Amino acid sequence: MAQTASLGFLLNEEQTMLRESALVFLSEQSPVSRQRALRDSAAPLGFDPALWQQVVALGWPAAALPEQVGGLEMGYAGLGAIFELMGRHLAALPLLSHSVLAAQLLLQETTPSADWQPLLTEGTQRVALAIDESQHHMPAVLRTRASRQGDGWQLDGEKWFVIDGVGADKLLVSAQVVGEDTTALFLVDSPTPGVVVVPLHMADSRNHARVTLNAVQLPANARLALADPAAALQQALDCGRICLAAEAYGLVREVLERTVAYLKERVQFDVPIGSFQALQHRLARLYTEVELLESCVRAGLSAIDSQHPELPLLASLAKARANDLCEKLLNEAVQLHGGIGVTDEFDLGLFLKRARVLQQSLGDSYYHRERYARLKGL
Repeated sequence: MAQTASLGFLLNEEQTMLRESALVFLSEQSPVSRQRALRDSAAPLGFDPALWQQVVALGWPAAALPEQVGGLEMGYAGLGAIFELMGRHLAALPLLSHSVLAAQLLLQETTPSADWQPLLTEGTQRVALAIDESQHHMPAVLRTRASRQGDGWQLDGEKWFVIDGVGADKLLVSAQVVGEDTTALFLVDSPTPGVVVVPLHMADSRNHARVTLNAVQLPANARLALADPAAALQQALDCGRICLAAEAYGLVREVLERTVAYLKERVQFDVPIGSFQALQHRLARLYTEVELLESCVRAGLSAIDSQHPELPLLASLAKARANDLCEKLLNEAVQLHGGIGVTDEFDLGLFLKRARVLQQSLGDSYYHRERYARLKGL
């Protein structure tokens, strides 16, 4: 589809080149039909490992990382443009889990380990963040316990909806430290005895897992050295929320453009139904809301790069807006397409299913409205 607007409007030259190369790559290597093929084949990882290695070779996982750890230092403005394009193409890649959530936490270690620096850029192993313990996103609610065992640690608990957890080589696990009344994060090798990873079947056929930790024994250095683990976790989650909002923006923009194109082609009473004023009004309202979401996402991405103190507010604003628009615009698109909009043969259904999972990932609208109000002191 022709792309009339994008998050590339305010990019510098290098970021623009990154976005343009990503557009060409995804158009050729990961069109929407590829996601359909992954779903139909019940791909165990929810993505194509060969495609992931191509993405690693292009440098996407290193795009927002600082140069001192082998990154390209293009900031989240550049990475956000990639997430927008992933939303447009329904590209399934472990970029969020590995290169945003895990990377942000590892980068905040007070004594960074040389072991994980190539891990983030070379793509030979993947890391997934395991935090939620119920069917809703509530990272502050922790029942997983970390207790001291000799010179090391023992983890016991269960995590739900671990993004890209199936096949991940390492897990970043949040836990309550017994006797310290504090939160900590532990880097766990997935093959460690006591770690059980079970795939969860999602509407969008993406990779999610339930992880059980039963008397998992870890060395002392498995605990991340973070000055403020709770704050570090929220900062990583806010980066992830804004990237998900960027993906949602690309998705709803693509669906809106496809819907406009369909209304120009569909003929009733010898005229295109797009000429009906009532339908034009509905599309105009949707267009203004897509533009508003774009502004929220841009503000969020800029806040990450500038380390703006209102990052938590802007993250919840962008994610809540994205959630609401995913609900509203996809419902409208189905209605405007008529009966064909609910058929499996039509790509709109794939966008709808991805949108529904995006709405719940890292906090639904209720979670972020309550968080925004709390942060504003309301």
